[in-house]
Amino acid sequence: MTDEDILADFRTSEALLEGHFKLSSGRHSAYYLQCARVLMNAERAGNLARATVQKIPRDIRAAVDIVVSPAMGGLIIGHEVGRAMEKDAIFLERPEGTFHLRRGFRIEPGQKVLMVEDVVTTGLSSREAIAAVAREGGEVIAECALIDRSNGSADLGVPFFPLLGLSFPSYAEDEVPPELAAIPLTKPGSRKD
Repeated sequence: MTDEDILADFRTSEALLEGHFKLSSGRHSAYYLQCARVLMNAERAGNLARATVQKIPRDIRAAVDIVVSPAMGGLIIGHEVGRAMEKDAIFLERPEGTFHLRRGFRIEPGQKVLMVEDVVTTGLSSREAIAAVAREGGEVIAECALIDRSNGSADLGVPFFPLLGLSFPSYAEDEVPPELAAIPLTKPGSRKD
């Protein structure tokens, strides 16, 4: 699967949006990737997951015991990566603002975890999810994602393997350019702010 194939999937599924968006990270951007739209087709989701898994070095794939993803965005791709790797896939939730396991999910002490996200911008959600896994006794040995929109600058504290890197600018609240500020703001992410 080439980078152009991946972008074509995002475009044809209307998953690449343009406007003025407040991202889950709190930053503003003229672009938003609504991965749920690209993943709504099970065959396409499976193809993207298998392509993502192929980006992870073989020795890391072999060491993974369980796949964990943060809800909401990472839930579908995490499940599909788990399927591609033939590993159980569970997810973290944050109904009160802090990630933790619910629904009877658990991580056994010392389990090696692959964290799976849909999009990484600053890495804040990923770092919070990695900390939650550590509190549960697991060890995140790597993270993968469909999209790295940080242009390689997000520091997750673990090796990071995105399927595709994109360089869409994002801005702090006080740095939003006037032309972007003139567009009505939309907040499509799952973080409560």
